[in-house]
Amino acid sequence: MGRLVYSELLKTFLKKRTYLGFLIILIIVPLVEVVMKVEGGRYLSMTTRGLAMDFSILGNPFNGWFVAHSIMNSLWVQIPLLISFVAGDQLAGEATSGTYRLILIRPVSRTRVITAKYVVTVIYTVLFVLFLGGLSIGLALALLGGGDLFVIGRSIVVLASSDVAWRFCAAYLLASWGMISIAAIAFFFSSFVENAIGPIVATMGVQIVFLIISNIPSQFFDDVKPYLYTTYINVWQKCFMTLVPWDDVWKSVAALGAYSVGSFLLAWMIFVRKDILS
Repeated sequence: MGRLVYSELLKTFLKKRTYLGFLIILIIVPLVEVVMKVEGGRYLSMTTRGLAMDFSILGNPFNGWFVAHSIMNSLWVQIPLLISFVAGDQLAGEATSGTYRLILIRPVSRTRVITAKYVVTVIYTVLFVLFLGGLSIGLALALLGGGDLFVIGRSIVVLASSDVAWRFCAAYLLASWGMISIAAIAFFFSSFVENAIGPIVATMGVQIVFLIISNIPSQFFDDVKPYLYTTYINVWQKCFMTLVPWDDVWKSVAALGAYSVGSFLLAWMIFVRKDILS
């Protein structure tokens, strides 16, 4: 199994399009962080303008941690799209290039083939998210330095500088787990189409519909929301609460894991019964 995974890793990472997402992140993150440094905290000033009348803000909350957190919040609409480029290509790409028969004449079962491809999808997803985290945090701290983290959301949270690093590590691990569920959905769509564009479009369609339903403040969808992965995908944000609600975190982890496993099993059922014609 190890040799099969290694073979699929080579096949994936020898494709130029595999690095498209990394290249986009490598351009966007430094550009945004340099602009935020040049702006000198204008974004933070605009956000906290209403608070200045009631609170005194001491020190400099506009630092590397604040910028890294802002980057993390702003890119999660685009990240699923970039991940689906590779996840959706794992099986559909073989059909597009006409190499399905070639990979299946090897003396290994279809189950091992699809498992190896799924493992590669997971590895790619984790590497991609950790690359985003390492680049955004490392560059932000280099440009602006550290300090206390000022989190602006439904409530205002200030986290001590000594309490921030582990929260970012936990947040990016949870973010990786969430992105794996999206990659698994793209992998599932990839199992029954013969064009790599189809899984990308289908995954983003599901993402958009689920996000809309999850964020509509209507009782009509309340019974549906617990079954949507988008309800749990932002579990990483809980790492930046004053007290992390670990019970809610593990519930979200379990729900996202169910989506990942379920998507893989559906893809496996389709793949092992698939009639390969080319």
